[in-house]
Amino acid sequence: QVQLVESGGGLVQVGGSLRLSCAASGSIRSINAMGWYRQPLGKQRELVAIIPSVGSASYADSVKGRFTISRNYANNTVFLQMESLKSEDTAVYYCNARIRTRLTPRDYNYWGQGTQVTVSS
Repeated sequence: QVQLVESGGGLVQVGGSLRLSCAASGSIRSINAMGWYRQPLGKQRELVAIIPSVGSASYADSVKGRFTISRNYANNTVFLQMESLKSEDTAVYYCNARIRTRLTPRDYNYWGQGTQVTVSS
């Protein structure tokens, strides 16, 4: 069994900063990509940023230059540092990871429970 547990959401004013964390735990053999998605109220879930096991991170155009994704490979943790927040960044943020467990021969997609980020003007 694998769990992704997020933390760090909350209420912040326009122009402020927040840092999200997501820790993966369980019977993990390896983790491929880890990333963050968000879903504004009434809209579809969208990719925010993703960081592979090897290579460079990529970002949605709407957050480039403001958000930074990073990863602690030893602790199976991914972070999202969000700067210069805008009201349109308000959404539920979900952690995602492609994980191969000790019981499966291939990667599966796992999701966190989501954390609310609200940016007020």
